Amino acid sequence: ECMNPAADKTSPSRPRRLADVKQWDMETDVAIIGFGGSGAAAAIEASDQGAEVTIFELASASGGSTALSSAEIYMGGNGGTRVQRACGLEDSTEDMYRYLMAANGPLADEDKVRAYCEGSLDHFNWLVSLGVPYKDTLYDQRAIMAMTDDCLLYTGSEKAWPYNQLARPCPRGHNLQVEGDNGGPLFVKIMTANVENRGVKIVYEARALTLIVDDERRVHGVVVRIDQQERCVRARRGVILCAGGFGMNQEMLRKYSPLLLGATEPIGNPGDTGSGIQMGMAVGAAAINMHEGFVSLPYYPPPSLTWGILVNAQGQRFVNEDCYHGRVGYYCLQQPERRVYLIANVEDFGGYEKISYLGAKFVATAEESVAELESEL
Repeated sequence: ECMNPAADKTSPSRPRRLADVKQWDMETDVAIIGFGGSGAAAAIEASDQGAEVTIFELASASGGSTALSSAEIYMGGNGGTRVQRACGLEDSTEDMYRYLMAANGPLADEDKVRAYCEGSLDHFNWLVSLGVPYKDTLYDQRAIMAMTDDCLLYTGSEKAWPYNQLARPCPRGHNLQVEGDNGGPLFVKIMTANVENRGVKIVYEARALTLIVDDERRVHGVVVRIDQQERCVRARRGVILCAGGFGMNQEMLRKYSPLLLGATEPIGNPGDTGSGIQMGMAVGAAAINMHEGFVSLPYYPPPSLTWGILVNAQGQRFVNEDCYHGRVGYYCLQQPERRVYLIANVEDFGGYEKISYLGAKFVATAEESVAELESEL
């Protein structure tokens, strides 16, 4: 039995000592925790390098938060991807690098951003080689996501101030060739098929609990709960943690990113408990930028609403509304009392009642003037 010698509950923050493992219930070269987009990518690459790979996923199917996303992947530079070039665009690695460095703020990691940009064309070609379909077309509208099967769209603040002063704007969001908000499920389906075709072993309904380490803190495996039983898994060549973020863990949010508690509802899947991050930290990994998160204010569609203005409870405008909805959301959280109003004229209000992700309630209307609107409020 892979029993916990301590009487208390197995915790991701307390690794199991190798000396306490009486037997290995399973063995593999590489154990991957989590079967979303990153877990699938890790499994494909490890398998193609000749490793025996086992994935442990706590849900009963692959996908994680990747399946909930639109799966728009940010790629470009290097003269442009096939799609960018087909649309008549040439994208420089330096423009992509300068934009991402600015967009990531003062904590941007130069080496990581540089590697991401320089490897971006290879990234695109790798996805295409796995069968991910991209149409050679541009979706030239303001949108959180393309509802058509067009590929290329602006998914950031590239065209907005101050970024348009720092780098030449170019659309780099690559949307799969599928209509509606169905990119995530299609992407996961393709990646899952690639994993299965390689003969990777997949264990569903398996919750990784904690890592197994020797006295030098070297990782030898992982404890996984399957059918209510703790199993010790030996990973001869390493454990890869792809278990998602901690958006569903109130305690971790309070501890690391209290600002995010001001948002109305978490985006993610029930497995986003941060346990993978805790396992890594428990064996000495450095967790950085834990205070940062993605906050959306989905105030478009209709795209015409972005011609409105956002003001706080003091009636002050605080962000340029033509930038990315994640940037706008972050600024909303900074406002006093966290009260924000979107003011639009009747033409720009457009089809809000028919198509809207925001679902915000009306608090005032006015026929004549801003003064009339203020008295209504």
